[in-house]
Parts: sequence; structure tokens; C-alpha cells
Amino acid sequence: MSTAPPLKPVVVTRAEERDGPLSTELRSLGLAVLVWAAVRVLPADTARLDEALTRAQSFDWIVFTSRHGVAAVINRLSAPPPGVRIAAVGRATAAVLKQHGWPADLVAAEPSAAGMVAAFAASGAAGGTRILYPASSRALPTLAAGLAQLGAQITTVEAYRTVSGTTLDVNDCRSWIDRQGVGAVTFASPSAVVELESALGKEDFARLLGTAPAVAIGPTTARALTERGYTPSLAESATLRGLARTSLHAVRSGPALQKRRAPPP
Repeated sequence: MSTAPPLKPVVVTRAEERDGPLSTELRSLGLAVLVWAAVRVLPADTARLDEALTRAQSFDWIVFTSRHGVAAVINRLSAPPPGVRIAAVGRATAAVLKQHGWPADLVAAEPSAAGMVAAFAASGAAGGTRILYPASSRALPTLAAGLAQLGAQITTVEAYRTVSGTTLDVNDCRSWIDRQGVGAVTFASPSAVVELESALGKEDFARLLGTAPAVAIGPTTARALTERGYTPSLAESATLRGLARTSLHAVRSGPALQKRRAPPP
């Protein structure tokens, strides 16, 4: 009786340790994990955030787009400011808020900046409202610009810094690429795409995604890959559990090569 070969490991590129939440989800599905943390999340100079939170009740909304933004705020506020409503970019961020006893009065159906803007537009809540946005140092202007176009007054403050994962062992990564030992590569942010490509170099990044499918947590992250000519799988839900389950499917799909298109002009 022939025995099926073991499944190849899945690469985790987000900022977490070996026992981090995505790694744990993957292992619970029977997958081995390679932690290639292409990005790290560090504390920011939060003087502006601290100042904004001292007058938190002057805002109508606080908008959260990640668990890191949530952590930065709840470390300073024990409870939501009275009268201030809370918006979350997706179910994963809403779940983190709920874990800390904070409500999510508005949750974007599509976990992206465009989805958050659409949620505000559909609710009619943005016009003339004052919104506090605790953001990453690398936050794209899409969310703030979109809400401003709806008539909101946006105060964007840096709540945390996203930086390159300087502890990444590039030689070890290339060893795995050389022997085509990777089953899938997960990406939970556009920054992870940018930084892994930068760390490996475009040639080795292309070799990696030539034999191991990329799996993106949401549309914004997927866009960072398609802009580089790759066709990622989109997680079945924009959660770490959804990312893990889609990665399992990708690994089980076998050795079919990852499609690569020519980058757009």
C-alpha cells in the first residue's frame, strides 16, 4: 500500500513568533509551518495618539483597521469613550475588539479600506462626522481620503510602526526555495509582500511563488501581489482561520505551478 507524501510546510510572513496565532491555526490543520516574518510591528512615538485620546469624546467615531491599532488604543483607554461609536475594517478586527469588551458598531463587509468607506457611505454616518483613525506608519491614504470625500473630518494618528523583519534568515529561505520545499506562502498585509520581495530579491521571490501558491488574507493584500504579476488565492474569510484553511487547500492541490502574469505597464 502506497503512502501519501507529507504535505509541504506553509510560510507565515506576518509579524509573529513560532507559536503565533496564524502558526497555531495552521498546525491545528495538520500543517508544518515556516515562520519567515517579513515584517515586525513596533511601538510608535504615540504623542499624537495620546493627545487625541485625551479628547476622545470630541470624536464621533474611532476607526480600527487592525488588531495592532486596537491594542495601541485599549492600552490607553480601559473602555470606549462615552458617546463615541466604533468601526472595524472586518470581522477579524471586530473580534479583537469584542475580546476586550469593546463594541463594533459598524463592520465593513469587505475587509479593506474601500470596504470601510463603502460601509460608512451605506450607513450615511460619515457626512460631517469627526473620525479618529489610529493607523500604521505605512497606512495607505485610501481610507482617510475616501472618508474625507464622504464629508468626514479625519484625524489620522500613528499608533504603531510596521518595519522590515530584520531577523529573517534569507539563506535558510533560499535553501527551501532551491529544493522547492514550500507548500504555500501566506500574506496578511501588503507590507509583508513588499518586504519579503525586498528581502529575497525579485528573482528568488519569483522562484518561490513559481512553485508555491500565494494566499492573501484580503483584497488589498491580493492587489499587492497582482500588481507584481502573481495570481494569489484569496482566503475564504478575512481571518487567520480563513487564511489557514485556504492554505491547506492550496497545499493539497499539489505541485501545479503558481501562475505568473507579466506585470502591468
